[in-house]
Amino acid sequence: MDINFEYDQVKASNRLEILAGQRLDKLAQKYDFIVRADVFLKTENTSDPDTGKICKIRLSLPGPLLFAEASHGAFEASIAEATEDLERQLRKRKEKMKSF
Repeated sequence: MDINFEYDQVKASNRLEILAGQRLDKLAQKYDFIVRADVFLKTENTSDPDTGKICKIRLSLPGPLLFAEASHGAFEASIAEATEDLERQLRKRKEKMKSF
């Protein structure tokens, strides 16, 4: 699986890439039909300190793309929530694929 990273108003970080890569690799091992992942990390100015660090992840696989987005005070929490959301979506997609 290929993983592409894009940054918007964020300095590129190997630590965040490794963290996101590890979480996405776990998904790829469990769901072998994932082709590619695009990870977007963005910072927004907000009045709430618990939001503003945004992680968007788009997965390419057979059928429609899957997408998840999360905003927290830290990128680590945003990455965790986005990957958990994608896992729920992948589980549903796998069940649909089994029924055909």
